Amino acid sequence: MARASESRRVWSPARLSPGAYRCRRKFLRFFPEGFYDETYLDWERDYKVSAHDRFCELLAPKPFAALLREKRYADAAQLAVKVEARTHLLFSFEKMALRDAVRTPDGARSFAEGLYDYLYGPEPLAARFDRWCNVVAGLPRVQTRVLTWPIVTVFGFLALPGEHFFFKPNVTRRAARAYGVELPYQSRPSAEIYESLLSFAETVRRDLRDLEPRDMIDIQSFLWVQGSEEYE
Repeated sequence: MARASESRRVWSPARLSPGAYRCRRKFLRFFPEGFYDETYLDWERDYKVSAHDRFCELLAPKPFAALLREKRYADAAQLAVKVEARTHLLFSFEKMALRDAVRTPDGARSFAEGLYDYLYGPEPLAARFDRWCNVVAGLPRVQTRVLTWPIVTVFGFLALPGEHFFFKPNVTRRAARAYGVELPYQSRPSAEIYESLLSFAETVRRDLRDLEPRDMIDIQSFLWVQGSEEYE
C-alpha cells in the first residue's frame, strides 16, 4: 500500500486528459489507496484473482492439453464453466446459455478444443480470437444466444489477466466515454474490435502506472468504477 501512496505524491496530472483525470479522481474517491486499498481488494479484485488461480490450477496449458489428449472434452468444458460460475462476471442468462451449450458431446468438444486454441495456440491473437468467436457462434443454443462479448472474453480474462480484458459492452463503453474515448463497437464479437479495446486498456494502464496496476484485473476494475451504476 505504501508504494502507491508514495508514487502519488510525485505524480502530476498535467499529462492526463480532462476525462482521464476525472476518472482517476472518481476511482480514488472510492478507493483512496488505489489498487492496494483494502476495500478495493475486497470489492473488486480478490474474487477475480481467486478465479484466476483456480483456472490455472485446473486448466493451465499442461493439464488442459492432457484432458484433450484423453478426449475428456466434457470434463475440460465443465471445469472452465464451473470456475466462471463462482464469479459474478457473467449475467445469469449467459451462465445458463453457456451451461446448455457444453452439455452435448459435440458442444463440449468444440468448446474445449476452441478454448485451448484461443488461450494457448501459437498463432497471433487476432486469428485465435476470430476462430474462438466462430467456435462460440457454432455452439448449441437452447434459448439465449451464446455469442456475446462477455462470454467470448471472460475465459481469456480468467486464464491470462496479464493479456486479456473482460468486456461488458455497456459499462465499458460508458467508462470509455467518461475517459474521453469513443470505442468502436459491433454487437458481434471480432478481433478488430477486441484489439481496439486492448489498445484502450493499455492507454489506461499507462496513465495509471504511478498507481502500479498489476494486470487487466485492475484496469477492468478501474473502468467498472467509471461505467457501472454501482459507483454513481
